[in-house]
Amino acid sequence: MYWKKEDINKYVQAKEYIDTIIIPLIPFQLSQDNDLEKNAFQSEVLTVFSGEIERELTGRVMLIPTYTYLKSADKESEAARLNGWVEDAEKQPFNHTFFVTFDSSWKKHEQALNGTLLWLPGLQTGDLHSKEMHAIIRDQVEQISELVRSYWH
Repeated sequence: MYWKKEDINKYVQAKEYIDTIIIPLIPFQLSQDNDLEKNAFQSEVLTVFSGEIERELTGRVMLIPTYTYLKSADKESEAARLNGWVEDAEKQPFNHTFFVTFDSSWKKHEQALNGTLLWLPGLQTGDLHSKEMHAIIRDQVEQISELVRSYWH
């Protein structure tokens, strides 16, 4: 389910079955010209990837809005803000929280997160619409879906 009116109405009626949230973590920073294209590309890929995960695990997962932050921001402060999102979500029957990101700097702070960090090796560039890119995304979706399912048992 997505964070949109139609899906939220369905969620409210079936919330006892939807126990997992996925939060994409996407850095944003305009001040670094050298990283603009890479960051924009990774944002696009992560958006597609997160949508594919939601489709793969439909009926059990809520894909909530993307958490966007400045790449240069203090990750401890950002982790505290993210944990506020998780605390709010846990008031519903969400038992599992997964953070999905290409930003490896979160690895140093994953212990501070109230959830499971899924760090994906970042694709630096490419054609989002190519068959090769779809194959890479599909492969990662299958692996991550299997990992998420392992938390449900």
